[in-house]
Amino acid sequence: MGGRRVVVTGGAGFLGSHLCRELMARGDEVVAVDNLLTGTRENLADLFGKPGFMYMHHDVSNFVHVPGPVDAVLHFASPASPVDYLLHPIPTLKVGSLGTHNTLGLALHKGARYLLASTSEVYGDPLVHPQTEDYWGNVNPIGPRGVYDEAKRFAEAMATAYQRYHDLDVRIVRIFNTYGPHQRRSDGRAVSNFLTQALDGKPITIYGDGSQTRSFCYVTDEVRGILALLDSDHVGPMNIGNPVEFTILELATTVLEVTGSTSPLIFEPLPVDDPRVRRPDIGLARTVLGWEPEVPLREGLARTAEWFNRAQA
Repeated sequence: MGGRRVVVTGGAGFLGSHLCRELMARGDEVVAVDNLLTGTRENLADLFGKPGFMYMHHDVSNFVHVPGPVDAVLHFASPASPVDYLLHPIPTLKVGSLGTHNTLGLALHKGARYLLASTSEVYGDPLVHPQTEDYWGNVNPIGPRGVYDEAKRFAEAMATAYQRYHDLDVRIVRIFNTYGPHQRRSDGRAVSNFLTQALDGKPITIYGDGSQTRSFCYVTDEVRGILALLDSDHVGPMNIGNPVEFTILELATTVLEVTGSTSPLIFEPLPVDDPRVRRPDIGLARTVLGWEPEVPLREGLARTAEWFNRAQA
């Protein structure tokens, strides 16, 4: 759509920086807000100095003020990998609760559309497969992953309350495993772990027996789906992810093939509450947005491996 002024919290993060870049490319002005807990200014290096781009170093768990008009607020601030939210459990809970409250208040004050980045983690260790948006989930609120899962579930509840009681123009996207350039090597999730280990010639660490499944969506496809939801009239929640399911062992094998690595596979105990399966039903996104992913796993892994090599050089 273009021509709007958009606030992106978590704008210096992996997914947030891609959103900033794509919004700028289509003609929007962007205000990226980030406290750099897990993000980095280097992710936005190509945008600094461009007309229409502004960066604010700020923790949205505190009151948020953005001068001037705002047409949309995209709330993507949060640690998102188990390594990060287990290291920062309280900030994760705060950005999902206080941060959501503050950014909803900003959108209400500015008369802006609001898009909440939720997650497939709201489904927990699902008892329904694939996961549809009307599934309530199977989450352990006091388990180690609960700090992230429940923060996002609360954020969805608060965004929905603002939509119902303040008539705020809300969108909710449930994001499934996303990967690609600008993901940190130390991110801690399967794709970045496996690629880093393979490229460095180190053993690839698989937790459990590798039979657990995930559905991996390349970042350009994810961003395209998120912005399609932002531009649509649908509130959500809506799953945006790749419905093609792989075992973790299949992912590791594909990483070895793509990188040409001879790294051995080693197996470690499965973390507590690690979901056994994860695959989105994207029927709603197909029907409402005409969206589905285009980049197959092998191609996306090759692109990401190439970027990892360039970034390290």
